[in-house]
Amino acid sequence: MFTLPHELCRLALAKPRVVYDLLFRAASETLQTFARDPKHLGGELGLTVILHTWSQTLSLHPHLHCVVTGGALGADGARWIATRHKGFLFPVRALAKVFRGKFLDGLRRRFDRGDLGADDTLPRLLHRLRQQDWVVYAKPPFAGPESVLQYLGRYTHRIAFSNHRILRLREDRVAFRYRDYADDRRLKVMEVVVHEFIRRFLLHVLPPGFVRICHYGLLANRSRRQRIARCRELLDAEAPPPAPAQERLCEKLLRLTGVDLSVCPACGEGRMGVIAELDRLDLAPARIEILDSS
Repeated sequence: MFTLPHELCRLALAKPRVVYDLLFRAASETLQTFARDPKHLGGELGLTVILHTWSQTLSLHPHLHCVVTGGALGADGARWIATRHKGFLFPVRALAKVFRGKFLDGLRRRFDRGDLGADDTLPRLLHRLRQQDWVVYAKPPFAGPESVLQYLGRYTHRIAFSNHRILRLREDRVAFRYRDYADDRRLKVMEVVVHEFIRRFLLHVLPPGFVRICHYGLLANRSRRQRIARCRELLDAEAPPPAPAQERLCEKLLRLTGVDLSVCPACGEGRMGVIAELDRLDLAPARIEILDSS
């Protein structure tokens, strides 16, 4: 996960397209830089990057979730290169430093081009941010890659807030649940006035046409099918079976409407899964005879 410092939130609100585009570029280029370095992998990585801008309390918290392959495809396409490090892919502190440098260099270039307006305070801000430690958090999927994809899949087409978190609406105040990750992930309740709730919600409306999910390297759209097939061949791995028609329908509905049919309608948090599919009974309609009782 690549996180922007809080000091950049004001700029993200003023120039969201510039800041979020730079965030995607800096994070993806950082990961690919390490992947192509022979000291680490020496090949091309595959990654899916998802933008989130909110915290549990709806404050602005721009960060990227990255799903990364555990190895790389060699430049000649003839071999799969597994990580040389035990327990991790790349050193996190080094990732953070390169990410910081790439983002701030890109921001400086956009400022010099005039894309950020005439903000005289920005050069001083950039200088301060170069002295800070930036946050890059990485860990292996302890419960398996499927759990990571399921977790992120619940948020890829959702907005910053769902109705089931609202506990009550009382006069001009809104009370909602949130999880406090700084306090052992405890569930808590926050109550704010309506205008403050709306203000927080609107912080996360992205510019028109801005894409929140991007794929790079092996997973880039232009050659994804061929490269994934080649990686499976090198790893002697079979392609997964196609998803049942019902699952494909649920995914399409989620993509088009934002409605997730796999969420429990009772609690709004549990996940439902298909246990079995029953064939429709093709029975002839029952014959109904009306008896004349006269």
